Amino acid sequence: MDPADGLIDHPHDAYRRLRDTAPVHRIAGTDGNPAWVVTRYQDVREALTDPRLSVDKRHAKEGNYQGLSLPPALDANLLNMEAPDHTRVRRLVVRAFTARRVEQLRAPIRETADRLLDALGPHGTTDLIASYAAPLPITVICDLLGIPDRHRRDFRVWTDTLVAPDPARPQDAKAAVAAMLGFFGELLADKRQEPADDLLSDLIAVRDEGDRLSEDELMSLAFLILFAGYENTVQLIGNAVAALLQHPEQLAALRADPARLPAAVEEFARFEGPALLAIRRFPTEDVTLGGVTVPAGETVLLSLAAANRDPARFPEPDRLDLSRDASGHLALGHGIHYCLGAPLARAETEIALAALLERFPYLALADEDLRWRRSLRARGLLSLPLSYAEKNS
Repeated sequence: MDPADGLIDHPHDAYRRLRDTAPVHRIAGTDGNPAWVVTRYQDVREALTDPRLSVDKRHAKEGNYQGLSLPPALDANLLNMEAPDHTRVRRLVVRAFTARRVEQLRAPIRETADRLLDALGPHGTTDLIASYAAPLPITVICDLLGIPDRHRRDFRVWTDTLVAPDPARPQDAKAAVAAMLGFFGELLADKRQEPADDLLSDLIAVRDEGDRLSEDELMSLAFLILFAGYENTVQLIGNAVAALLQHPEQLAALRADPARLPAAVEEFARFEGPALLAIRRFPTEDVTLGGVTVPAGETVLLSLAAANRDPARFPEPDRLDLSRDASGHLALGHGIHYCLGAPLARAETEIALAALLERFPYLALADEDLRWRRSLRARGLLSLPLSYAEKNS
């Protein structure tokens, strides 16, 4: 059996085989084109800061896997930029995600979480992704950007289509991209006519006042903040709840000592983080990774999931252990492309879990057979059916 078999359906098993066999493997991407996947913690961590591994597609060689293809108006984002453009664009938005700014958002995040839990009632069954884990981050990030309520459900549908596209229905992904282009075009036009106290209005003002931000960069930045701000957090929340319910001893320990929750979020991120892979990279020259020489221009995939379960860095890595020191995990990246919204994702996950556990002493999976998205890059649940009650019966 090819060690890369199962990367989509059983990623942790497949990455374990790859990591145990060799540090670097040549595999086929979802489009059938080749890529190199790096699996061991030290190699992945070093590669994330290696300036010879560029995220800029201009360094890509034809015939290699290049991942999601977007039009220029959505593709000119931080994930595809190197310095100095990356530095220039990132500094325009980083202040919205500082620890101080996120601390100010904690109260409204908790209010949103409580409102969503109120809607569930005192007991029953629910798909926690649809009723809680998804609407919480989409509400938070849309409020931050200033996106009206009426557009939020559509954006969730478009995002889900892009994260786990159906190979048999390529037209769905194209339609989602077209819809996003129209959506962001209209949204920017509306904000220019009626600016408000929100991040998107601030970015438009910066662009229109002559800061070096192109129209494509503006639209792409809005897209990335909304896409990543929703996508990473819904997966982190859903994956964390599923992990707790599958490890009742860890759930009991967390209930007994809620002060451990911030550290527990780091272990959830390590154990079942939202991204299986970092954004693909292209060597600007021949590079040696884990003893393997990768030619310039070929695609390099850095497996965050494999690195976070490398026993050389985390003992017994396949065991969820909320008392573990999970610092140094790579779930949210490393280096200049470290996740811009990491402080917000951490805060939202911590608050979402605290509110859920406080509200419902009884929580249990309603279906043990959890269904995961079929994605090479993202790790998230399609649904999370559970039963809940405000009192143990």
